[in-house]
Amino acid sequence: MKVLIVGGGGREHAIAYCVAKSSKVEKIYCAPGNAGIAELAECVPIGAMEFEKLTAFAKEKEIDLAIVGMDDPLVGGLVDELEAAGIRTFGPKKNAAILEGSKAFSKDLMKKYNIPTAGYENFDNAEDALKYLETAKFPIVLKADGLALGKGVLICNTLEEAKDGVKTIMLDKKFGESGNTMVIEEFMTGREVSVLSFVDGNTIKTMTSAQDHKRAKDGDQGLNTGGMGTFSPSPFYTKEVEEFCNEHVYQKTVDAMKAEGRPFKGIIFFGLMLTEEGPKVLEYNARFGDPEAQVVLPRMKNDLIDVVEACIDGTLDQIDLEFEDNAAVCVVLASDGYPLEYKKGIPITGFEEFKKHDGYYCFHAGTKFDGGQIVTNGGRVLGITAKGATLKEARANAYKATEWIQFENKYMRNDIGKAIDEA
Repeated sequence: MKVLIVGGGGREHAIAYCVAKSSKVEKIYCAPGNAGIAELAECVPIGAMEFEKLTAFAKEKEIDLAIVGMDDPLVGGLVDELEAAGIRTFGPKKNAAILEGSKAFSKDLMKKYNIPTAGYENFDNAEDALKYLETAKFPIVLKADGLALGKGVLICNTLEEAKDGVKTIMLDKKFGESGNTMVIEEFMTGREVSVLSFVDGNTIKTMTSAQDHKRAKDGDQGLNTGGMGTFSPSPFYTKEVEEFCNEHVYQKTVDAMKAEGRPFKGIIFFGLMLTEEGPKVLEYNARFGDPEAQVVLPRMKNDLIDVVEACIDGTLDQIDLEFEDNAAVCVVLASDGYPLEYKKGIPITGFEEFKKHDGYYCFHAGTKFDGGQIVTNGGRVLGITAKGATLKEARANAYKATEWIQFENKYMRNDIGKAIDEA
């Protein structure tokens, strides 16, 4: 098979790693890819939102399967365009990707189909939102409705903070058109757990659990980021939690989307909060999480191509998803200053160490080639992932491997998976 992967981050590198392991695959292309993906695939200088160019390329190269990794092209309808051109494509169509593309839509869906989530109200003008805040309980959560690179969520402790938040999202348009509508949501407390799943329109098969660390600094301080590291599995995702979610969340979401005339094929990412009243849905994503994919996919025993094709063909019920009985931890190496300002173009060394050790992975996110050398090209630069028999062992291995990589403004959190030590 000839496979095209759309995207250029750590998630797409993890997907490419799995695709490359499949005996069914002869050639991988990635648009636009990055310096790490280039070891596994032919990188093509086409942006993920250049739909016409991607479709023309897929037809020209007679691509057998396209995998769309990123949220923007999914929400924008790339799957529809590729399928219309006769390209088998993995990912939800535009009318199903709204599950991630609009927080207001997903909250209304959960309310309608009785899927547990935080109490909320949707607003399409700032005046009404401000009026509502006068009677609200604090802390409270403000969410830009559309895509915002994982940063469009503000937790506000006071009325003043919340008023500033409304201004930031709806009036100053910090997140662009994503802030035309806003969700104001009750603040939930508890442990967060991420559960990724494969969906074929009817059947859902969940993967092993994970937990992300969103904040930039140790102790969950600092600004929200796209994710500073993950671990898998989560010791807090117990059998009881899984059984509750199987009954009240997972299948109900798939059935709800089908009932709405928006059958979902692809990946549903369930962001869960384990509250005192039980698990509740924080958010849905319509694709693999990044960096969650970097700890979940290396632990998957199945051939990813088999699972992806089953999702497309509606035969997922025939697949038995299997994961290794071990653990993985990913520590993101970022450019100092992320998520605000940071330098690019800084040379990176140490990659050769990963070829000497099994169970260690260096997934590239913000990298590129410059004069034959790999340099930094983004805020999140690399995802250093390691396996271990236990979470503690995987964590120690991952932090050991971060020392192999050197670049001038390297920054990371030092407490990824620290909750494991307290579990």
